Amino acid sequence: MPKLVAVSIDSIRVGEPLPFALMDAEGTLLAGKGYVIATRSELQGLVGRGVSLYIDVADSEAHHRAYVGRLHEMVLKDTTLGEIAGTQITGTELASARGDADVEDEIPDWLDYQVQANSLLRDSGAPQFLQRLIRLQRRLRHQSLRNADGALFALFHLSASEIRMYSATHAMLVSVMCGLAAREVLNWPAEEEQVLCLAALTMNLGMTDLQDKLAQQLTPPTPEQRKLIDVHAERSIAMLQKIGVSDTAWLEAIRFHHNVPAGPLGAKSEGQRMARLIQRADMFAARLAPRASRVPTSPAAAMQASYFDENRQVDEAGAALIKAVGIYSPGSFVRLNTNEIAVVIRRGANTTTPRVAVLVNREGLPVVDPIIRDTSVREYRVVASVPHRDVRIQLHLQRMLALTALPAT
Repeated sequence: MPKLVAVSIDSIRVGEPLPFALMDAEGTLLAGKGYVIATRSELQGLVGRGVSLYIDVADSEAHHRAYVGRLHEMVLKDTTLGEIAGTQITGTELASARGDADVEDEIPDWLDYQVQANSLLRDSGAPQFLQRLIRLQRRLRHQSLRNADGALFALFHLSASEIRMYSATHAMLVSVMCGLAAREVLNWPAEEEQVLCLAALTMNLGMTDLQDKLAQQLTPPTPEQRKLIDVHAERSIAMLQKIGVSDTAWLEAIRFHHNVPAGPLGAKSEGQRMARLIQRADMFAARLAPRASRVPTSPAAAMQASYFDENRQVDEAGAALIKAVGIYSPGSFVRLNTNEIAVVIRRGANTTTPRVAVLVNREGLPVVDPIIRDTSVREYRVVASVPHRDVRIQLHLQRMLALTALPAT
């Protein structure tokens, strides 16, 4: 028999599928999970017969997490105390909360994340869009905490090798880069980091389909496409507001992510600080990604462009990104002093000394098994970036990701 706990009748929504089975004190099923209680009187009827309502303790824990999360969101939005006191938890929010434990145990499938993000960002009107968006952000954050090098490797690799889902891959990469810089370098609070990463994921919500088309288009944007590009930030904001997003910093970060002025982050509002970090990461990631109409920039050149601001001064946000990601980021290709070509698998002790896996030996022949090199050793120092298009080797993503998790020796 499951361990049961009592639940308040006020915590149950009518007209929606039950997120848990309702039972009596003996464990007898009264209403199964997914059953829709059509009216309040039907719900009152269960209690009116003198039956208390119980759920399994596992559902209770998820219910509590969702309930607390709902209250936290309402406080942040300045909801009145009366509304907070009367709040109820929905099945959708419960499912989202219960999923948190799954995220922690999840083995990353980056190709699946890419497909999910692509589907999600193309349909902001879909049911549970916001919950699914937050879950995607939590997945990305968890994987970057578990293995930041692996997360960067996967997203840089996918960004460089797949342009049909460019918009979604780019959004995930920018979100992870911004999260790393905020967390590891700028020491922003976790709540601010989450809003930043959500803003990065949705910065181009208003032009997802167009962005994918432009990546595959051989010609410059048409006048009609240019008009859509010019208004995409405001369109993204309108789409988010329509589904209930009211966080000022989130919306402001999107509004200014292309035109926030240079200058110290401390002098900017919270939303504009986020916008500046997103802008620099957006610029860096976009320069690395191939387009049908142009070849990508080398990682070193892309980082240099992000490091300096419009006045050729060191940009605080850009510098934070470089410190977090490295000049030679995981997933990028480099040439060593030995004339070997390698792929970066881990960031190093400083931004210029990553750990790499040799793929092509000094004679120009592919190696059977990648050879790990520490580029802080003078003999194996990095001498140049190598464009992705110049490396004619098909990488096995899962095999390479295993290398990113190897402990340093």
